[in-house]
Amino acid sequence: MITAFIFFAHLFFALYIFTKKWQNENLKGAFLNLVLIGILFSVGWTIATVIAKIFMDEKGFGIQFNRDTFSLTLLSITEFFFYRIYYKEAKDDNEK
Repeated sequence: MITAFIFFAHLFFALYIFTKKWQNENLKGAFLNLVLIGILFSVGWTIATVIAKIFMDEKGFGIQFNRDTFSLTLLSITEFFFYRIYYKEAKDDNEK
């Protein structure tokens, strides 16, 4: 259930950014941001899984919070701070 929520949040975020970039810039910029989000998600999940293997075994803390869920949570927290900085700078540029 936690994993499904994390995937849904990523899908919702990607659609939100796609729509905002399409409205503010153009369709090409929207697709480029969508590809960026996809690449960062896939590569970040791989790196987070390697880090999660160091700290916990495959079973994790229970049925709902196993190692994969832990790595997705770690990825989501990291992405939150990265995207907040990345899209804040883009927002500041649009306001100027």
